[in-house]
Amino acid sequence: MDVETLDARRVSQEDAVAIGQLLAATWPNPEKPAEYRAQQLLSVKDAFSAADSLAPRSFIVREHERVIAHAAIVPRKIGTANGEMTIAGLAQVCTALSARGRGLGEKVVRAAFSLVDASEFPHALFQTSSEVRPFYEKLGACRAKNRVINSLADDPDVSPFWDRVVMRYPMHRPWPEGDIDLRGPGY
Repeated sequence: MDVETLDARRVSQEDAVAIGQLLAATWPNPEKPAEYRAQQLLSVKDAFSAADSLAPRSFIVREHERVIAHAAIVPRKIGTANGEMTIAGLAQVCTALSARGRGLGEKVVRAAFSLVDASEFPHALFQTSSEVRPFYEKLGACRAKNRVINSLADDPDVSPFWDRVVMRYPMHRPWPEGDIDLRGPGY
């Protein structure tokens, strides 16, 4: 199965709905049904105007017209002790329950990480759970031990990430020490 890359600024209504359905099934939340999640994807068209190489993207696998695996890259300018850096924020990695165990999550994450491998971004930064951490380590990521803040929040010292493990990719590139300022909410 091939991984498709969708520029989030040009995603169709049909693709946004299909991705929204997968996200809603993976993380059920009555306040964020599939329609809400689809609208979030579609709203990127008006909110992002950077160069094509830094565009937000979705990486998907379809089976019989249904999206069964997804990963998103959301570019984010972060503050570091070494200065500002635009990283690839990895988000919304999921596989349909009926398609798990087939390596599709690895396929979409590898596709997302390929943007870092091609030097479009210096790093990917993301959050995950302790249980999923080994999956990302197998793909070449490692834990980012920095404190993560959001200087734009009411309480900047509260981490904008809700999962316990913050990771970066790739593990072999130099990474700044000190606080990482996401300059916005977690993703």
